[in-house]
Amino acid sequence: MTTADSSGLLWPTYEKPADLPLIEAVPLEERGVPSTTYDLLERAAQTWPDRPAITSIPDAARWRDGVTRTFAEVHADVVAAANLLHHLGIRRGDPVTILAPNCDELITSILAAQLAGIAAPVNPSLAADHVIDLMARSGSRTVIAASADLSPDTYGLVESLARAGVLDNVLLLMPTGEQPGLDVPEMAGVNVDFLASASVAHRAPAFVGAVPSAGDLAALFHTGGTTGLPKLAAHTHRNEVADAWSLAANSVLDEDSVLFAALPLFHVNALIVTLLTPLFRGQSAIWAGPAGYRDFTLYAEIWNIVEHYRISTMSAVPTVYAVLANCPVNADISSMKFAMVGASALPSGVRTAFEGATGIRLIEGYGLTEAACATARGFLKDHQDDALGQRMPYQGVKAVRVNADGSWDDLPSGDVGVLAIGGPTVFPGYVMGRDSSGVLQLDGLGKLHQGWLDTGDLGSVDENGWIRLVGRVKDLIIRGGHNIDPAVIEDVLTSHPSVTGASAVGRPDRHAGEVPVAYVTLSADTDPSISTDDLIDFARSQLAESAAVPKDVLVIDALPVTDVGKPNKLPLRADAARREATSALAGIVGVEDISASTVDGAVRVTVHLAQNAPSTVTEDLDSILNRYALDWELDEPNGNVSGNPS
Repeated sequence: MTTADSSGLLWPTYEKPADLPLIEAVPLEERGVPSTTYDLLERAAQTWPDRPAITSIPDAARWRDGVTRTFAEVHADVVAAANLLHHLGIRRGDPVTILAPNCDELITSILAAQLAGIAAPVNPSLAADHVIDLMARSGSRTVIAASADLSPDTYGLVESLARAGVLDNVLLLMPTGEQPGLDVPEMAGVNVDFLASASVAHRAPAFVGAVPSAGDLAALFHTGGTTGLPKLAAHTHRNEVADAWSLAANSVLDEDSVLFAALPLFHVNALIVTLLTPLFRGQSAIWAGPAGYRDFTLYAEIWNIVEHYRISTMSAVPTVYAVLANCPVNADISSMKFAMVGASALPSGVRTAFEGATGIRLIEGYGLTEAACATARGFLKDHQDDALGQRMPYQGVKAVRVNADGSWDDLPSGDVGVLAIGGPTVFPGYVMGRDSSGVLQLDGLGKLHQGWLDTGDLGSVDENGWIRLVGRVKDLIIRGGHNIDPAVIEDVLTSHPSVTGASAVGRPDRHAGEVPVAYVTLSADTDPSISTDDLIDFARSQLAESAAVPKDVLVIDALPVTDVGKPNKLPLRADAARREATSALAGIVGVEDISASTVDGAVRVTVHLAQNAPSTVTEDLDSILNRYALDWELDEPNGNVSGNPS
């Protein structure tokens, strides 16, 4: 493993786009990057043993009561938990399913599972049958899960898994700052204990099992597929460490910087950006409570938290910044150097509103679970506002034409095609199951081509590595940072005997960024008594994840198609945005009409003002629409059209 950066190779200057070719002049393997996530943690514990590493907040209302651990303490806790897992029979190729909202012990659990075996974090809101399917594919029979005190719903899910006979071991996590009682819950046929108390007997200076190597699997992350069942994307230790290094190689943030983390740890962003990346530089991370950005109390306290902990940066989705733009800055936030945003496109109005209200620069990023997390980043200096960002060091990005026979043609710089990613962050494949000897079987499922990853996104890459996104081929609905495959909703709705066709899209939402809505066609002999509420209830009864239940179902005569007859969701996305804007602006004096159009694969809402519109209407529109992750413009009676007024 690597210790201190005595050679100076580990941290090149990286603060502007022109630094990229200078960085890549030195091969990545010569920079002394740790091989595994455990090497990374061990290096941090040896280099900064007494420095605060993680402060976990119980919840937003109790943000002053954070529990702080040093790097040495985190390392000791991880080793003890990994030794416990080893004692329970977990070995290098064995996944450990993790079901819990964020808490202090969850951070330990993720790193310990990667040391002893493979971490497999799962969204605890998934239905039991989908969790069972994920566990069956991976072969996992050990679960680290929320206790009833931390999350009654998640604990109830674990009880249902136990009744289904798919569990051997359950280790329970307590809320941050709380210790387990003496009474351990019982589940028939399952070994149950609390992680905190059970790991005490396994404290030791080092892990007792075989430590991982760079090519070993570190984690399995479930992601949306083209069927109703989630896919399991595998990450190697090399994938995760290389991506974390690319983010840590940031000259703007030093060792004294503090990161704020509030995304759920079953999402790669939370793991890579706000857990592994700070380990590289000895930076402190402040972790929000179990609800994260879904805790509405957080928005009232966020600037106090920034001031108290001297937060330097944070990572969130566009809708979070749309809300924060309307939260009065009631504290000293001068410690914030920038904020990171990703998961979905950043509307210019959200950027303008947030940066204008706070003075904090938003830096966009781009990436996929299948490429560890982050592939492109923006800059404080010399940023190109029409681009998502520049590709990160050692990650190749190109636009390709995918031919009918499966072959690829590379496209010239600037040409639009399917974006492809290459390099050390590209995943080895999806988990398909285990062979007769118990080894996980992986398959790219058509996404991998000669070491490159088909992102499913349309865009261009210029000669300097700047990426411009045109559209999402896969049309994921991103609700609060959670990916929802529209095909899951469509498959369920079309199974209804009256539905002949269905198309699900994201509708802008002030709180979640997007929520799913569906457009359907019905058979000619449909019972006239069937309502849209009936269709929503039907979807609710069939969908595994409550977040995927459509907020609305609209009946139309025909689903739109392209000139060649393929489904075309852009008009539906535009209609959904128009409907939401119309509802949000109901009663605003001076608004004559609202329309929506598509521009370069994106939706834009236009607000048309009446001749007698009051002078205050612009402020009203700004305060309402900038709460959404939405591109919009103003059409004034004099014929002037202006984008996202502020």
